[in-house]
Amino acid sequence: MRITGIQVLRGTLPLDPPFDAAWDPVPRTRFDATVVRVTTDEGVTGYGSGDTMDGFGPYADLFIGQDPLAIARHVRVLETISFHAGRYWPLEVALWDVIGKKLGVPVATLFGGSLDAIPAYASTGRILPAPQRAETVLAMRERGFRAAKIRLPAGRLAEGIAVMRAVRDAVGPDMDLMVDLNQSWRMAGDIRASLDPAAVRRFAAALAELDVFWLEEPLPLDDRTGLRSVRDATGVRVAGGEMVRTFGELLDLVNGDALDVYQPDVALAGGPSRVRTIAELALARNRLFTPHTWSNGIGLLANLHVTAGVGGGPYLEFPYDPPAWTPQRRDFMLAAPVDIDPAGLLRVPSAPGLGIDLDPGRFEAIG
Repeated sequence: MRITGIQVLRGTLPLDPPFDAAWDPVPRTRFDATVVRVTTDEGVTGYGSGDTMDGFGPYADLFIGQDPLAIARHVRVLETISFHAGRYWPLEVALWDVIGKKLGVPVATLFGGSLDAIPAYASTGRILPAPQRAETVLAMRERGFRAAKIRLPAGRLAEGIAVMRAVRDAVGPDMDLMVDLNQSWRMAGDIRASLDPAAVRRFAAALAELDVFWLEEPLPLDDRTGLRSVRDATGVRVAGGEMVRTFGELLDLVNGDALDVYQPDVALAGGPSRVRTIAELALARNRLFTPHTWSNGIGLLANLHVTAGVGGGPYLEFPYDPPAWTPQRRDFMLAAPVDIDPAGLLRVPSAPGLGIDLDPGRFEAIG
C-alpha cells in the first residue's frame, strides 16, 4: 500500500453567541477546523485533525509514494519538519487511522487495547461567577459526568477560591473537581506575567481544603522547581504538558518528575507515537496520563484511542461548557458529535481506525 495523496481541508462554524474562552482575550465568533485526508492506492482513507497545518504543502512530497504503515519513518520525518515549521501531528493521526482500517481494528487496539471506555470529565472553557458556575457543574453531574474541571482567573485567585467553594458546596464530596489556571502558554501577543510560586502555593493550599483532584498549569513549564514545590508544600497534584512542542521537552518533564499528571495532546504535542511513549513512562513511574483534547471531535477521538490503548486516566478530558461550548459546536465537522453515555463514559468506537464519520459538506480542499 502507498500514500497517493494528502489533502488539507478547511471548515468554519460561525459562533453566535460568541465563545468567551478563558485563555483567549478576544471572544471567538468563529470556530475553524482543519482536517488532513490521506488517500492510498488501495482505497483506504484516513483522517486527522487538531492543528492548522499552515504551511504544510511543500512537505507533502516527503510522504507521497511511501508505505503508510512505516509509521516510525513518518514520525521521524515529521520531527525534522517541526524544527522548521508547524505542528503537523494531525498527519500522524490520519496515518494511524489508515493503519487501523487496513488491519481491521480500532487504533486503541494497536496502542495496547487496555480499555474500551474511560470516564469523561467535563472541561469548562469560560470564567463564570460562583453561583453560575456551581449551577453549571450541578447540571454536568446530572448529565452523567463524574468530574469537572473549572477555569479560574489567574489574576483573581481569591475569586477563584470562592468559585471552587461554591461548586464543592453544590456537588458535595462525591464529584472530583480540577482547576486550570492556563499559565503554561499564551495566545499570540499575550505578554502578561505569570504567577510566582509562592502565590501558587498559597492558592493550592486553599484548594487542598476543597479536595481538588489536580491543579493544572499553575506556572510556566520551565519553572520545574516551582512546579515541584506546589506538590511538596500542599499535596495537590500538578498537571500540565498539553502543548509541549518536542519529545525531548516531554521527556525532560518526566525525568525531572515535574508533574503528577501528564497531558500532552497527541494532535499537538509530538504525535500519537511519541505521546504513547511518554504515557508509558509516566504510568511506569506511578504518575497519571490523561491528555488535553481541546481541538475538535477528531482530536478527541485520537486522544481517546491512545489513552484507552495504554490504560491512562482515571478520566479523559471532554470539552463541554454549554451553551457556549457544546458537542455540536465542537464536532461540527462530524456527521454526529462524540458524546458520553448515560454512565459518563467515553467509549472507544468499535469501527476500524479512529471511528471518524466526517461530514464532507462542511469542508473545502485548500491543498
